[in-house]
Amino acid sequence: MGTSVQVMPLSGAYGEGPLCYLLAVDGFRFLLDCGWTDHCDPALLQPLARVAPTIDAVLLSHPDMMHLGALPYAIKHLGLSAPVYATEPVFRLGLLTMYDYFLSRWQVADFDLFSLDDIDAAFQNVVRLKYSQNHLLNDKGEGIVIAPHVSGHLLGGTVWKITKDGEDVVYAVDFNHRKERHLNGTTLGSFIRPAVLITDAYNALNNQVYKRQQDQDFIDSMVKVLSSGGSVLLPADTAGRVLELLLIMEQVTS
Repeated sequence: MGTSVQVMPLSGAYGEGPLCYLLAVDGFRFLLDCGWTDHCDPALLQPLARVAPTIDAVLLSHPDMMHLGALPYAIKHLGLSAPVYATEPVFRLGLLTMYDYFLSRWQVADFDLFSLDDIDAAFQNVVRLKYSQNHLLNDKGEGIVIAPHVSGHLLGGTVWKITKDGEDVVYAVDFNHRKERHLNGTTLGSFIRPAVLITDAYNALNNQVYKRQQDQDFIDSMVKVLSSGGSVLLPADTAGRVLELLLIMEQVTS
């Protein structure tokens, strides 16, 4: 008998909302990402609430709100108790992201959906894996192997490969083919005919500008404002593309 694979989007499949998918491989239920918006509306988590107690493992792909923002809330309120898997950078940067988000909200308004202790509880037992490291699950997941691979886009960003009985399921969202200053491009092209590919097409219709020209336009705009006595504010995620921005500015000033 072949491997049974079922995929159900909980969020993010019909727009540009936070990402969260339910994947069942022969009855073993994965939660692929656990994203939330900056507004933290519990009503958006109703699909997750219905399945959270039945989840066997959580796989995190990126360290931002759109991919892991609901994790502390789901563990505290929705009965999510499954082990969580991530790369070391996603673990550490995701923790910083959630700390920063909580403190930012708490300073301007009452915020009681989760606390710093809840964030610590959500991240304290995360299993950290290295890129291309095969991790064999046990008990209910016997025979299933999970492995994180490079996705590009963000530090630690992951394309997950789930394998059972020689068949691969690949979860690849927010990947980037280009090699950048601080990141290599995705390894997605190395997977040969997976049985199931879960991906997105956010930029399918966008015409990408050459990276060098894009960076130069950014630098020119910034220098023009500063030269005229102005100041520049660059809003960025706590642990997202801010690293690339720092490298660009370091190149200009060095």
